[in-house]
Amino acid sequence: MPHFISPMIRRRPDADKLNTASHAVQEPRTNAPANQESAPSPIAQGTEQPAIEQSTSQPEEQPQIPPDIRVSEGGFRQIRDESLVLLSQGISHRIERSEEGPFQIFVEPEKRRAAQFQIRLYHRENPPRDENPPLPLKFTLHPLWVLAVPIACTLLDFSDIATQMHNAGIADAAKILRGEWWRTITAMTLHADSRHLASNLVSGFLALSLLHYRIPLAKLVPFLAVASAVANFFVALTVQTSFRSLGFSGFVFATIGCLAVIEFRLMPRETHGMLRRFAPLCGAASLAVFLGLGENADILGHLYGFIAGILCGFIPKKKTLRWGAPTVAADIFWIAAYYALFITGWALAL
Repeated sequence: MPHFISPMIRRRPDADKLNTASHAVQEPRTNAPANQESAPSPIAQGTEQPAIEQSTSQPEEQPQIPPDIRVSEGGFRQIRDESLVLLSQGISHRIERSEEGPFQIFVEPEKRRAAQFQIRLYHRENPPRDENPPLPLKFTLHPLWVLAVPIACTLLDFSDIATQMHNAGIADAAKILRGEWWRTITAMTLHADSRHLASNLVSGFLALSLLHYRIPLAKLVPFLAVASAVANFFVALTVQTSFRSLGFSGFVFATIGCLAVIEFRLMPRETHGMLRRFAPLCGAASLAVFLGLGENADILGHLYGFIAGILCGFIPKKKTLRWGAPTVAADIFWIAAYYALFITGWALAL
């Protein structure tokens, strides 16, 4: 047990009280006359045995003390700080170390809620600054509602249902500069062939899954969609010729840039020096170059999308990124805004 705190003292039955009770039961026999001690009467013999049985069975009838409840588990520094918080509030507790290694804090059952409230309040006001543990990777289906838009539009484009979608929605630089700004939105939902669609869906699913581990997608996806559309506009502004492009890759690169900035902001300054904080940005930039180069690749679209995603990475608060943001009813508004953006673009295009 660490030396910085004393163990909690529990109130338990006193052995002296039990001995006093047993002597009180046997006291009438010691005050009896001498002539009755050698030959006790049958009544005395009959009452003596139950008295002994009562004294021996009394400790078994004591109420059982409920076991202590664990309210926290973690490393030495975490448990030390939480213990000091509980001590400052007068909440008695004890600290143990489990067989697996981490330290644990135990309190009495009636003090569990007060202890948990003080620990949550402390962490809410003092977010961790000295470490950024990696998040466990697990499968999630949240990116599917984001990818449903390019999937549906591309399948309609490949079919004979809407024959004018391709020409009406592709990003034509000359037409965009003449005022058809909605092409910067509709072009994200179109693809050249099935291979182009599959590559964007796989890379987009992985990037969105990693982003979902840090913050719910509904809180950032509408901003990424707008940033991708702005990136397509800057491509047209840079080229200013009959340049045509399409695909969801600009959105994917915006997601990679946003995720890189989030990891950069969460990287502690005290750990491994200042240059260590730039590792997520360097890694994301290398990944963007690796994925962005290829035959018929829209290099400018990938570059501008990555830069636009970097700006989106500064939208969420740092405290929200550290402690997470629960999904609330207001997120439905952002999901509706994401779909409304593409509905508006296609409504103007058709």
